[in-house]
Amino acid sequence: MTSKVADEVLDRLRQWGVEHVFGYAGDGINGLLAAWQRAGNEPQFIQARHEEMAAFEAVGYAKFTGRAGICTATSGPGAVHLLNGLYDAKLDHVPVVAIVGQTARTAMGGNYQQEIDLLSLYKDVASEYCQQVMVPEQLPNVLDRAIRIASSRRTVTAVIIPADVQELEYTAPGHAFKMVPSSLDLGWSKPVPSENDLQRAADVLNAGEKVAILIGQGARTAAAEVTEVADALGAGVAKALLGKDVLPDELPWVTGSIGLLGTRPSYEMMMGCDTLLVVGSNFPYSQFLPAFDQARAVQIDVDPTMIGMRYPFEVNLVGDAGETLRRLLPLLHEHTDRSWRDGIESKVRRWWEVMQRRAYTSADPINPELVLHELSPRLPDDVIVASDSGSAANWYARHLRFRDGMRGSLSGTLATMGPGVPYVIGAKFGNPSRPCVAVVGDGAMQMNGINELITIAKYWRDWDDPRMIIAVLHNNDLNQVTWELRAMSGSPQFLPSQELPDFPYAGFARSLGLDGVLVEKPEDVGPAWEQAWAADRPCVVEFLTDPAVPPIPPHATWDQLEKAIESVVRGDSDRVDVIKEGVKSKIQEFLPGTKDRPS
Repeated sequence: MTSKVADEVLDRLRQWGVEHVFGYAGDGINGLLAAWQRAGNEPQFIQARHEEMAAFEAVGYAKFTGRAGICTATSGPGAVHLLNGLYDAKLDHVPVVAIVGQTARTAMGGNYQQEIDLLSLYKDVASEYCQQVMVPEQLPNVLDRAIRIASSRRTVTAVIIPADVQELEYTAPGHAFKMVPSSLDLGWSKPVPSENDLQRAADVLNAGEKVAILIGQGARTAAAEVTEVADALGAGVAKALLGKDVLPDELPWVTGSIGLLGTRPSYEMMMGCDTLLVVGSNFPYSQFLPAFDQARAVQIDVDPTMIGMRYPFEVNLVGDAGETLRRLLPLLHEHTDRSWRDGIESKVRRWWEVMQRRAYTSADPINPELVLHELSPRLPDDVIVASDSGSAANWYARHLRFRDGMRGSLSGTLATMGPGVPYVIGAKFGNPSRPCVAVVGDGAMQMNGINELITIAKYWRDWDDPRMIIAVLHNNDLNQVTWELRAMSGSPQFLPSQELPDFPYAGFARSLGLDGVLVEKPEDVGPAWEQAWAADRPCVVEFLTDPAVPPIPPHATWDQLEKAIESVVRGDSDRVDVIKEGVKSKIQEFLPGTKDRPS
């Protein structure tokens, strides 16, 4: 029985173990869609509401399964719409393969409807591998390489298939000149540094008295080894946002997130250390790392192209994080003086006390910090958490205390708005038995999260565990940018750009057959979380939060706070003075003895 090229595409995906493809229909992939019908929808076609959401769902799937996410779209506008999600995958080093249609070969170059030069368009986002299939014999090699390269290099690849090629009778490549056969197997190896380089790294680390460790998502399979190294060196460990779930926050020497959204203990540890070890992280903000002449530094990363970029590292080790640390451990000397670590643990304890006080500070109507603070102890042990970009990411980074086995992520490098809801949709298809929660601002929810509730309503009955919570921080303000304007530009709030129209998020969810809870008072926050986790279907919890709660960065100075306050109440000097004194008294209440710098 003969088959078409489109049939072979799906058959090849099945042979690779692909179970889900996230996409949206269009005539540029009609051949593939017809093949899906003939194949009984295997692998399962997951219909998003927009191609960008399909790409985000593939990213969420890949982030929370470790397997390549596959997405598909039609030619022209469909392929364009995928781009933002694909860039999110590329910048966060996530394996995603895009399979897109193209106008028929006979029309190429004729300024035909929906004809876009996709090879040029995808040249950057799929720079590792982007190919167009022009004849049937080319298909298996192109598709296999796309999957293999995306998986092994943790990046984006693209396969472009013209509409008429999809309909051609499939012919496998032969044993002939200029034919390229292919195979399916994908083996893995773990690179390790040389013994000489390991010893050089050990010499640097052993000489340090105040060692700080920074970990990222590249250390996810090396949590036990990071713990052993930290114990041997008496070090504290800070986490880049993409590595938030690598180590549990219950460990007393884990200082939490680092950077603009980070914690005070992480900032102070970096400002006070004399030695730095970075494992599996490409954290970009060097101002949150030690001064360049302050610390000797070692980096470990599996990718040689990402090594030695963010700090003047003395030793750069290219290797798998776990294997490299295992080989490094016997070379390390036990640090007997624990005063550095004791100081870190003291600051961590104090930080969590500050976070609790901040969460229970009064607001109008609800403090957004309280929302995440009350969620944290209620997170199921096997939960998957996604945060959207914006002020929600601040509270995710600082208030959620992950326990061992929990997973969490956000758009770390692109920091795009909108992936929170599609991330958990993709995660749910890859992990149908795990509960999920997305924390989303109302700006991101209006951008695309509302429509993806329709996708959730379409599919949730397919999941083994129906628990999925979409938490909306409803303050009718694009809050992160509002505070950036206040702190950096002295602008109180440019309402035409910042004010959002009101919308009944929980009510809309109920109209779709989902559960929905509206929370208007602080005392109802905890019970609302309990109700949502007990629901027998996905639930939208809409929290009416106060836009006046500032996402203060850990390095903020009093001068910056004064500027923000003055911008909010510009022109009322008496009110400015009153607010300043109130803020200063609150700072001293949180951190007794602190006069010049807030926590």
